[in-house]
Amino acid sequence: MSHASSYLQLPVIDLSAADRGPQARALLHAQLHSAAHDVGFFQLTGHGVTDAETTALTTAMRAFFALPEADRLAIDNVNSPHFRGYTRTGDERTGGSMDWRDQLDIGAERPVRVPGPGEPGYWWLEGPNQWPAALPELRPAALAWIDRLSGVAHKLLTELLTAIGAPPDFYDDVFGDRAHLHLKLVRYPGSAAEGGGQGVGAHKDYGFLTLLQQDRIGGLQVEREDGAFHDVPPLPGAFVVNLGELLEVATNGYLKATNHRVVSPPGATERFSVPFFYNPRLDARIEPLPFPYAAHAPGVTADPANPLFAEYGRNELKGKLRAHPLVAARHHADLLEPAA
Repeated sequence: MSHASSYLQLPVIDLSAADRGPQARALLHAQLHSAAHDVGFFQLTGHGVTDAETTALTTAMRAFFALPEADRLAIDNVNSPHFRGYTRTGDERTGGSMDWRDQLDIGAERPVRVPGPGEPGYWWLEGPNQWPAALPELRPAALAWIDRLSGVAHKLLTELLTAIGAPPDFYDDVFGDRAHLHLKLVRYPGSAAEGGGQGVGAHKDYGFLTLLQQDRIGGLQVEREDGAFHDVPPLPGAFVVNLGELLEVATNGYLKATNHRVVSPPGATERFSVPFFYNPRLDARIEPLPFPYAAHAPGVTADPANPLFAEYGRNELKGKLRAHPLVAARHHADLLEPAA
């Protein structure tokens, strides 16, 4: 295989090998180790999520985006101090530039927690979702997906930690029943009117693991070893998995969080995708991972414009305030950094 064509496909990893005996599991661990250390992205098969489960979610998602705009705007995320709800096309920012997509942000259903005196502002990120009154079937479909993928992500993380010789349950207590799980239902409506191609700008994810269900249109691109962004061709039935910055920090750079972006589909072509973010509790402090390859870790990739905090919630809140300036201005002016 030529160097150029080797970028055409990410590693493909079959999670069901974990249950097929010691030899198959050992091969799985070797593949996971290589993919997480060298690439930070891979395609996941054998995860157990059925086509019927996927169809239930994607059918409800397409029905949501087919609703009249007034029904979608009735749950505009500007109404939510918890950054939940619908974001219209162009209202989200990545790297300071406009993302040409609209989306629905959904998290675990929890009561409002208003931060008290001296408590961190990230507690605003917990709270209820907004659901469209005209589409009652969306709520059970989305919450079932969050539960289902939480199980897949937990199993994947356990196998990944085992693969690099770390205690498999080392991070169990930073998740538990208060994990900050996050689901996005996303539509890319085609190239921006002004000619911009940024569906979503280049970025890394903050948390532990992201599991993406994408349609067959394509557009996701991953930065590879040559410094260029390469397409990720859709693989039917697979999740695209990427590691977040918390795993890179926890392993001092041995595991890799990788820049990725979405290029808007051409013309009037629509693209749909469903990223699920497996994140720890907001107040979790991520301890360094004990593992035998730690001496070979290269260090964390530093970005002076985007420093990482010890508490996960501070990173998540910082990202939300930057990405959703309208929500930030309406509800959280006291949390915004003063202009230089």
